[in-house]
Parts: sequence; structure tokens; C-alpha cells
Amino acid sequence: MERARRAAVSDRWGPAIPVELEVAQVRAVTWHGKRDVRVDTVPDPRIQDPTDVIVRITSTGICGSDLHLYEVLGPFLDEGDILGHELMGVVAEVGPQVTEVGVGDRVVVPFNVSCGTCFMCTQGLHSQCETSQVREQGNGGALFGYTKLYGQVPGGQAEYLRVPFGNKLPIKVPDGPPDDRFVYLSDVLPTAWQAVAYADVPKGGSLVVLGLGPIGDMATRIARHRGIETVIGIDLVPERLERARRNGIQTIALNNHARDLGEIVRGLTNGRGADAVIDAVGMEAHGSPVGKLAHQLTSLLPDSLAAKLMTTAGTDRLAALHTAIDLVRRGGTISLSGVYGGMADPMPLLTMFDKQIQLRMGQANVHRWIPEILPLLNDADPLGTHDFATHRLPLDAAPEAYATFQEKRDGTVKVLLRP
Repeated sequence: MERARRAAVSDRWGPAIPVELEVAQVRAVTWHGKRDVRVDTVPDPRIQDPTDVIVRITSTGICGSDLHLYEVLGPFLDEGDILGHELMGVVAEVGPQVTEVGVGDRVVVPFNVSCGTCFMCTQGLHSQCETSQVREQGNGGALFGYTKLYGQVPGGQAEYLRVPFGNKLPIKVPDGPPDDRFVYLSDVLPTAWQAVAYADVPKGGSLVVLGLGPIGDMATRIARHRGIETVIGIDLVPERLERARRNGIQTIALNNHARDLGEIVRGLTNGRGADAVIDAVGMEAHGSPVGKLAHQLTSLLPDSLAAKLMTTAGTDRLAALHTAIDLVRRGGTISLSGVYGGMADPMPLLTMFDKQIQLRMGQANVHRWIPEILPLLNDADPLGTHDFATHRLPLDAAPEAYATFQEKRDGTVKVLLRP
């Protein structure tokens, strides 16, 4: 498809290129309100900076954190915002200063909008990129398709995407193998890899993973691949528990054992608790009526008041994090990969201090982990990427796919959209 557009005259991250071309239209998944996403026609993305590239998207995922936009984070979105931050495709156009990729190259686009050259990026902290940092919100580096809190950058659930920092951000991958082998480099694989790395399980140790959605499920696979002997997955959804069991993971059904979960885990770990716990659930955790009420309030208030509530008050449902604090042994580590949104969520600091818990967290630094992950994406497929997606759908099916994923129906763990 031959592309035509009008280049913009300004850009957030550099000078624009004043080139006039015909404006085209593309299809994209857009936000219109709580539980209301649609596939609309939007302006074609345009080269704005000399190091931009335009990617024709071939696969794009719906992430568990996209459900937070679907449910809770509306105060930080505008109607028509383009969603999505997990994607790969083919380079369709490059700016005049792009030398590292060319038209026709197959690339994965990390969800971090990172320059690759600032102090933070050179420290392996790409999620804190100082070039794209959203300083007006007091937050770290920008993210594709993820609200005003993270730069309001158009997302990748679309036919085309403008990608800045074309010499540093896109990850070139080989032609030939299916997209399923590589698309998870954009988020799922590095997020799960970082969660396991941050858990820092000692040799012969034990790991509990709370939540067996995409990140939790992949974290269990990575943990086993890295030689962690005892890996226990906990979830409410029978299909997710069965999926983990098929991969050799010991599982506990939370709905059957909610009250005695701590005793069960301690019984499996020499009476002490797990050496480490990964919270792969975040703000969507069940079992917290106060947090549930806060979530409901944010959807009822005007956006300005709801945003103020979320950025100044404790608004999260913290059941998963409190469970992690209970399940981890004294002197153990909690690795937090689930997304939380409240600025002043209450934490049981006395218990955490008394148990000498180490807590590590943060958005995944995608490029930091690519050299370790990419060699594993081979024909042997040790992490099971080829069958990781449970649903592969056309872009126009996105509204129903969001609803199905949010309601955990039809065995949904991972949805890939094919523009």
C-alpha cells in the first residue's frame, strides 16, 4: 500500500520536516469512555522528526494494563485516543536521518518511548528515559498508547504507527518466522523477564506468582527456564490454572483457598513462605471493598476531580499486594509487575519492616533485557511463544476482544490483533 501524508511542522522530541503530501486515513482502536473502545478512521501518522520511522503494523496485542484504561484510567484519556503498546510490523517509511533501519525491515517496537542515549537509557533504565520523560505529570518516560500520565502518545492498535528515535528504539528481527515468535518482545517477555530477575530467587529456592494472566503466565515459564525449582502459580480462573499446569507449574486455585492461602504456601515452602513473590495482578485485584469503591468513584466523578482523586489518594484494590506480603518469607523479595495507580495507597509498613521484605518494582526496561531474551526465540521455542496467544483476531474485532478479556471469558489470556 503506497503511503501518502502531510508532514507536521513541529514535534515534541525534535525539529520537524516541512514536507507537504496528501493526507491519508487509517484504522485504529480508540477510547470513547469506560468500557467503550471502537475501531475508527484516524489521520495517517506522519514523519515529524528526521529520526522518525513509520511502521506498518502486522500484529498488536491487548495487554492486561490496557484493561486499566478500559475500566479505571478514563480521567487521563481524551475521547479518540489511540490505544495499544504491544506491536511489531514492517518499516514503511523513514526520516532522512534514520540509518539503522530501512523500508521493508521487520521490527518490534518496545512500549517504552526511549531515546537510547540519555543517562537513564545508558544505565539500562529505559522506562525512565530523560528525553521522553513526562515531567508535567512528574512521571518517567513516555509510553505508547497510555494516557496523559505517560505522554498521550498515539498507540499501536492501528494499521500504522509513528515511532520516534528510529535509530535506537525499533528492534530488528529476522524475516521468516511468524509474528508470534517476536511480538512479545514489545512488552510481555521483557516485563515477565524483569519480574523474575527482580525476584532474585536463590538457588534451590521458591517463587510464587500471583495472577496467571499474560505476564504471570510468562513469568512462570521464564522462572522454570532459568532453573527455579519450585514455582507456584495462583489465580481465580480455571482455564488459566490449567494452562499453567500443562507447562509443569504447581497451581493453587484462589477461590478455593482464599482464607488459608498463606498456610498452604508455607506448607509447600518448609513452613517459611516463598523466597520471592511476583505480584502480576496490580490494581485489578479482587477482594478489597474499599478499593472497589474508589474505582467506582473515579468513573462517576468529572474527569478533573477523578484525576485529582487518583493522584492524591489511595484508590487501588491492594488485595494482591497484601497477599504477597503474607506469602513471602522473612527476608524475602516481592517483585511488583502489576500496575497500580493510586498515589497514596496504604501500605502495611510495620509488617514489611518486621519481615525485612525487599520490594522491587517498575515499568519494564525493554531494551535492557533484549540481549538475554532474543537468543531464546528460536525453533526450539523454550518459552512457548508460538502458542502463547489464545485469540488471534482482526483489528475490527477489538471492541468485543476487550470485553471478553476484561470479563475473563472464553479462556482469554492473550489477544493478538492483526491489522
